Amino acid sequence: MPHMSVLPENLFTAVQVRELERRAIEDARIPEGTLMQRAGEAAWQQLKLQWPGAERVLILCGTGNNAGDGYVLADRALRERLKVTVITLGDRLRLPQAASAARGIFLKTGGKEQGFEGRLPAADVIVDALLGIGLDRALGGEWLKLVKEVNASQMPVLSIDIPSGLNADTGMEMGAAIRADLTVTYIALKAGLFTGSGPECSGLLRFDNLEAPSNLYGSLVPRARRLRSAAMRETALPRRRRDAHKGDYGKLLIVGGDHGMGGAVRLAAEAALRSGAGLVSVATQAAHVTGFLSGLPEAMVHGVGSVDDLKPLLEKATVVAVGPGLG
Repeated sequence: MPHMSVLPENLFTAVQVRELERRAIEDARIPEGTLMQRAGEAAWQQLKLQWPGAERVLILCGTGNNAGDGYVLADRALRERLKVTVITLGDRLRLPQAASAARGIFLKTGGKEQGFEGRLPAADVIVDALLGIGLDRALGGEWLKLVKEVNASQMPVLSIDIPSGLNADTGMEMGAAIRADLTVTYIALKAGLFTGSGPECSGLLRFDNLEAPSNLYGSLVPRARRLRSAAMRETALPRRRRDAHKGDYGKLLIVGGDHGMGGAVRLAAEAALRSGAGLVSVATQAAHVTGFLSGLPEAMVHGVGSVDDLKPLLEKATVVAVGPGLG
């Protein structure tokens, strides 16, 4: 059984993930077909864990390697005597070699596939193997119709690697994206699974490194890192001296809060004080000062009407935050 692990900290772009896949194939000498078999098996195992009573599985396959993972799962489900329906979209001749081979094995086992006719047959689980991490333009035509049909079906969905229609770097929905109940992702975590619509579209997230050696990741600088509770404890603010003064821990100036938007700078000031900033000053519209003092008296609030009013405050600050409520 493939190795399913806890979610890593590092988040990568689609270009970086492709590089990791290349390294796994060329440097670690793991055949592409082997990676595909491991990916399909990992998704199959998660499907059984999440929906143990499923008898009817509907797999949606596109024209990339993502589809190959879907065909591996379809073949596995067929061998387990489940009722398997595969709906394909796009030209089968465009399938990459490994994906085409996985499709051939599925068909040889007795599997059948059909096109999308506008409606989805009833299933206990839908497997989304339509599109992978390479999507760079908004969905249209039959692709958009199929994604919308999946979301409207209210049937449980397992997405392979990334929900189809979701941008792997930004988490932006490219016209529309499948809303999965479970996503099994591989090799590395994609940044888009954690930003924008990513968390809403991905549902539960499971990760499998497909047994790729850890040294493949060494030279890649991740785009971002997940903030774990353990890491937060490790980097917690150190104990402060009992005789310390708030001025000993930095002087923050927050500039913001145009007319009618004083709440934004007020929230920013409170967040700064709660998270350990020392002396917190606020430069805002004079009309906001009274409300500030009544709700957050520990902040040093200044009504500012000109650049000249702001200059002396800037000179005293060690950190400046500009923008909350400025429009």
